[in-house]
Formats: sequence, C-alpha cells, structure tokens
Amino acid sequence: MTPMKARLAAGETLFGTFLTLGSPFAAESLGMLGWDWLLVDLEHGGGDESKLVGQLMGCSSAGVHALARVESDVRGRTARVLDLGVEGVMCPQVNSSEQAEAWASVLHYGPAGSRGIAFFHRGARYGTDPEPVETARARVCGIAQIESPEAVEAVEEIAAVDGVDVLFVGPSDLSYSMGMFREFERPEFRDAIVRVNEAARAAGKATGIFLTNVDDVPAAIADGFQMIGIGSDGGYMMAAARETLTRAKGAV
Repeated sequence: MTPMKARLAAGETLFGTFLTLGSPFAAESLGMLGWDWLLVDLEHGGGDESKLVGQLMGCSSAGVHALARVESDVRGRTARVLDLGVEGVMCPQVNSSEQAEAWASVLHYGPAGSRGIAFFHRGARYGTDPEPVETARARVCGIAQIESPEAVEAVEEIAAVDGVDVLFVGPSDLSYSMGMFREFERPEFRDAIVRVNEAARAAGKATGIFLTNVDDVPAAIADGFQMIGIGSDGGYMMAAARETLTRAKGAV
C-alpha cells in the first residue's frame, strides 16, 4: 500500500475518522467501509496504549492507514506508538518551531532524527524488514496540531520543520483558545485557517482538519485541506442508536 505521506504529497484528499472506543472490532469494521485512514485517539479516547495493537491489527486487516494521536509531545509516547506499528503520529498542541523540531526528531532515525535504534518490534516487522531505516523515512507521517493563537503565529516556522508532514487544525480547540468557541465564520478564525493553509503550501506540506458534519467537507476542500477527519466511532454509534431509539419510541 502506498504510504499515506506519499499520497498526501501527490495531492490526494484522504478521509478518515477517529477511534475513541478502544475497540479492535470498531477499527476493523469501520476500515471495511472504505475510509482512507483511522486514528486511535490516545489523548481523549477511551483506550490506552494497551488497547492500541488490537486496533492497529484491525486497521491492517481492513487495509487502511493506521494512525495514533499521542497524549503530548513527550518523547516516550511517540516512540512507543511507532514501535507498535503506527504509520503516522498526531501530536496535540504544537505551539512553536522549537517544540515541533524536538517532537519531529523522534519520528525518524538518525542522522535526520533521534529515534532509538531497535528493530525487533512490530513497526519493523519483527526484524524482517531488510531496510527499516529507509522504510520508516518513507512511511512515517508526522501530523502537528495547530490549536492556539501561538501556533498560528508560528505556523510558517512549524511548517518548515523536517518531519512535520501535515498541519492539522483542531477547530474547537483553536476557536476556544482564540476566545470565539465554535464561531468558525468569524473573520479572525477564517484568517487563521487561511494562514495555516498558505504556510503549508509554501513549505510543500499538507493540511488537515477535524469535522463533525459531513456537510462541511466541500468548504474544507475549498480551503485546501487534504487530510479530512469526520466524526468518531463513538459518535457514529451514539447517533445511530439515538435515531433508532427515537423512531422506536415514536411508534408507540
């Protein structure tokens, strides 16, 4: 399968959703619907690292790109999920180029990065990958979240960091930190969106965004976003259950 990083670099628009339930079955079944990528949410989701491998296996079975959002930029969190076999890592609250550089260095082996050398793990196919360093360099996708005014002010420098492949906007966090929670049409928020996309284009990088409503997809594509996340496994379960229960009670 062509790495997600290469697909984004080629200009593809890739759709995915977040996994919050910690369930391998949710990962596998959602993957079979045709999503391009699935992201295990270790920051806000219900499953911790002990539940990660099962979900990654579900993604592999379904043939989708398997990603994880770590809790923070702490080195050990990113290193661990890479060894467990994720293709891409999303880091929340990347607010400066210095922070981006320190985090991105963990994504890759030297000399470009500082990832620890160990190849008998799932990420290196248990030692059977003949070129694990080169494979990781081509495969691992670094996704830095832009979620604050500080991040927007530094976005050009963040975009220029080697190892940061995607600038991913969390609209709720960004708008909240700007003092305009979910007022996505405010001129100040729209200016931030434009700046993020322009910075990414200038650096030859992609951008992504999280949406809760599929009706917002055309506008996100028009803005220039390529990595588009829509909803979550838990959200879909709740929405379907709510509709079913409402219809059932309405029949009484």
